[in-house]
Amino acid sequence: MKQAILLFTGVALTVLFLIFCSPIYESLYYSSEFSNEMYNSNMYFVIAVLTVLITWVVAGIYYYVINSVRFSRWYHWLIMLAAVTFCAPTVTYVYPNAEFTSQSYDYAVELMNFAVVNLAVTIVMFIIASFSIRWWSSQCRHTPIPQ
Repeated sequence: MKQAILLFTGVALTVLFLIFCSPIYESLYYSSEFSNEMYNSNMYFVIAVLTVLITWVVAGIYYYVINSVRFSRWYHWLIMLAAVTFCAPTVTYVYPNAEFTSQSYDYAVELMNFAVVNLAVTIVMFIIASFSIRWWSSQCRHTPIPQ
């Protein structure tokens, strides 16, 4: 029962993040022109979806594909977290930068700051995903924190 509640809570928090991604991102980082362009071109939602997909897929890979006793320590989980925190902010920077460059906008500094903000969001989302799905893993369910 506890596992189902944690899974439901993780999915609910993820859906709430997707629904309210624009206000969340703008409360964490706001620059008027940059934020207006991000909002008008629906980039906040695209970035939120990419962040959620990356974090949940990597957590799923760790807990169900890798799922090895030799890879079930807390520092192995940190390696996966490091991979996620590299991939998601990189995508967060590259995708909007390509879109803005095609429209002749230069928001390189703002995108870098936004990528740092998304780095923090990515860490939180990976923790949520990990604690939501780790319970059904046969070898890694005690990672990162034992039950």
